[in-house]
Amino acid sequence: MHTLPSHAMRPLCLNPSLCSSRFPFFSFSIPIFHKFKNNPTIYKKSQKGPPFFSIRCCGSGSVTAKPSWELRRNRAAVQEPDEKVVALRQLFTKPGIGIDAYIIPSQDAHQSEFIAECYMRRAYISGFSGSAGTAIVTKDKAALWTDGRYFLQAEKQLNSSWKLMRAGNFGVPQASEWLTDVLAPGGRVGIDPFLFSYDAAEELKEVISKKNLELVYLYDLNLVDEIWKESRPKPPNKPIRVHDLKYAGIDVVSKLSSLRAELVAAGSSAIVISMLDEVAWLLNLRGSDVPHSPVMYAYLIVEIDAAKLFVDDSKVTSEVMYHLKKAGVELRPYDSILSEIRRLAAEGAHLWLDTSSVNAAIVETYKAACDKYLMNRGSRGKTKNKQYFESDSLPVGPSGVYMQSPVSLAKALKNPSELEGMQNSHLRDAAALAQFWCWLEEEIHKNMKLTEVDLADKLLEFRSKQDGFLDTSFDTISGSGANGAIIHYTPEAESCSVVDPNKLFLLDSGAQYVDGTTDITRTVHFGEPTAREKECFTCVLKGHIALDEAVFPENTPGFVLDAFARSALWKIGLDYRHGTGHGVGAALNVHEGPQSISFRYGNVTPLQKGMIVSNEPGYYEDHAFGIRIENLLCVQEINTPNRYGGIEYLGFEKLTFFPIQTKLVDLSLLSIEEMEWLNSYHSQVWEKVSPLLEGSARQWLWKNTRPITKQ
Repeated sequence: MHTLPSHAMRPLCLNPSLCSSRFPFFSFSIPIFHKFKNNPTIYKKSQKGPPFFSIRCCGSGSVTAKPSWELRRNRAAVQEPDEKVVALRQLFTKPGIGIDAYIIPSQDAHQSEFIAECYMRRAYISGFSGSAGTAIVTKDKAALWTDGRYFLQAEKQLNSSWKLMRAGNFGVPQASEWLTDVLAPGGRVGIDPFLFSYDAAEELKEVISKKNLELVYLYDLNLVDEIWKESRPKPPNKPIRVHDLKYAGIDVVSKLSSLRAELVAAGSSAIVISMLDEVAWLLNLRGSDVPHSPVMYAYLIVEIDAAKLFVDDSKVTSEVMYHLKKAGVELRPYDSILSEIRRLAAEGAHLWLDTSSVNAAIVETYKAACDKYLMNRGSRGKTKNKQYFESDSLPVGPSGVYMQSPVSLAKALKNPSELEGMQNSHLRDAAALAQFWCWLEEEIHKNMKLTEVDLADKLLEFRSKQDGFLDTSFDTISGSGANGAIIHYTPEAESCSVVDPNKLFLLDSGAQYVDGTTDITRTVHFGEPTAREKECFTCVLKGHIALDEAVFPENTPGFVLDAFARSALWKIGLDYRHGTGHGVGAALNVHEGPQSISFRYGNVTPLQKGMIVSNEPGYYEDHAFGIRIENLLCVQEINTPNRYGGIEYLGFEKLTFFPIQTKLVDLSLLSIEEMEWLNSYHSQVWEKVSPLLEGSARQWLWKNTRPITKQ
């Protein structure tokens, strides 16, 4: 799956005896948590993350944007009444609210990429169901920002009460800038502080304060929920399950012990974990609260001598309860998180907060409780409350330690058991894909009319028969011809295309298995590709091979490698507008940080042994076709003949084994080494996947893994 700039992409082995001979390139030892080079900051504003209201446009060229009502020539000039917007505005003047505008983001309280239906507030209020966007309602205006992926969809779904703001296009202000333009000085802008990271809220506050606007936190109610009422979907309540140790590799006690060592080293006495995949990974639990991601809605607070999981206990089975009790983890109601934050401050805790992901409600509650503590201490003298630290180097009383969550990096460095699960799940996934492609080619040859949605559904059918299958890891991108050129395209039954055998077809898909997460893209042609299509495909393949074979010194950040994948395209004046690689979780989120391979050079996280990244260069010719080739790779140590500077050199080990269509390759553009790479790769595909197949699917795999030679 193409990479996305997302909080969801933010971005332990304990026992050396667990290292299998199947993983000769991996050596793991204590500590599980690896040191960050940044130091904790006490009572200082944390570094800002990416702007909350800036959305990169993936479309080609810049055009002057117009609001949606100007473009609806077939509608009456009078705005359509929008009962939801009217009802929302009526709440603005209620006692305790008193606002002039309200912002409705796409996020849940955990900054998740995928969210449960009951938290899709922006979709409910606006009618726009795309995955990215921000809605703002003032007393007389309603506007929605989204990026180029969704302009056409938003045009169809928004009524004339709304203005569509085409983010990234020339002349379109960011949402925060728009607020300063349409509101009079002294205006009040309301938000639900649970739905904004602290950094995002602070950035918004800073921008609007320049025009004397006030940011108002509405802690006690979400205004959209107030009008949604009984029709709002119920929160998910499916049971949580234990993630077996044979897949997790490290027990919860060991993970918590390593985390507590990190707390002590950072001068912290407790940490709030709010990212859902971090909670799931740390506790070896999995859930099904969120589409495509095996996580559950929960917060976790880990102290030096305690741990508390804030979750709906109706989802906690007796097995999970026993699992948590063995690790010393207590249960608390999900909605009691703020009261626990106040308790920690009252007891003088030095609380570790990752302000790029922890929501503003939690951080502001802690800051207010710290202020209250200090006021009480000043008025009464030394309190009798528990003191976590009293030393010359650390202040007495509560204080914030603002750093990136240490769980983010620890989770990214896969241990041997996690790697084994990823390898095994990828082979089963490849078997399902072989069955699918075999079926599809037979149907195409029979001149069957199949839509893009038909293909996505059929692939799901084949995958669901594999052992350990749970869900897709994202919505399948099934694009024929020009639709393949839409980078983030997702077909809809009522509007998708019939697959054209005379055009390129791009399929980007993935699955969640009990032991691993997959993400793979292949581009094929069912007929005879043009010379132009073959040239573009071959340049994409050359970039894919170049990155796959890259060797680089330790401490190299991913952006340094991005050009490897683009170089062949650059030589003929082509490029693509997405990152080259994203991190992937082990039986967790398909998008994972902190690592990435991208032209966005702001991410300086070095690639390290055990990290998993995608390798997915592409090319997209507007209104014609799209090409992408994607495998998942694991970073490993490379045994080079020299070690300049006495450091390690790293490279990649493949996780994905599935044929790349050779019909699309212009062999004249491949070097001898690149042809050897392709033949060697296909030999490995046959060796690893064929034992899982039989009949026509095995024959299909044989046909598509034969070596190629230059004539």
